[in-house]
Amino acid sequence: MTSTRVKRSISRRQEYSSSTRRALLKSASDLFTERGYAGTSLDEVVSAARVTKGALYHHFPGKLALFQAVFDHCEANAMKQITSDVRRQKDPWDKALTAVESFLQVCQEPGYRRIVMQEGPVALGFDRWRESEERSTYGLVHDLVRRVLRQYDIDGTLLDTFSRIFYGAMSSAGIAVSEAEDAETASREVATVISLMLAGLRQLAESGIDLTAPVDDPRTLFHDSTDRAAREA
Repeated sequence: MTSTRVKRSISRRQEYSSSTRRALLKSASDLFTERGYAGTSLDEVVSAARVTKGALYHHFPGKLALFQAVFDHCEANAMKQITSDVRRQKDPWDKALTAVESFLQVCQEPGYRRIVMQEGPVALGFDRWRESEERSTYGLVHDLVRRVLRQYDIDGTLLDTFSRIFYGAMSSAGIAVSEAEDAETASREVATVISLMLAGLRQLAESGIDLTAPVDDPRTLFHDSTDRAAREA
């Protein structure tokens, strides 16, 4: 009986601790979204969460650690949504386009836009922000690129380079959307540009041009593709 009571007591404490942490993350997320990192105080966070400051310090050593937790939670939710959208597609190219569309949609959400894209580099510092971003999203990008390119026998370091360049394009796209006054219009413009890039890559890959290794003069890829198009016209 004593053992059972102890287990129940531990379970209740764990449940209370988890609910306290969730309340802190929710209040901090709302305040960081509304006021930014510098404009949010820990007193406001604990007041909105209806907990004590001691409870906050039990979970987080300070404001930056709290922001990092909110940032990570926001990123995890975004990746969960994007991954869910991508899984609905079967064709590798459709998966890639869906990932772009879903990511740009996420970038328009107020919380992600403010916390991850705008406040993240300032609060965490650019290097730490970039590291956090890559930890959560680079794996997804690499998997999508691998699925698209493996049908053309592109692998190894060239595949890694494709992944890195495409990841850079996606990161720049997210920044462009998050900083735009009209995020919806910016998202459509970015989606158009990235779709054109993917369409060009697909046309090159399916035209018979060898893309499995670096070339001495990359301009030959352009001339070869235009010459093929002229002959087929």
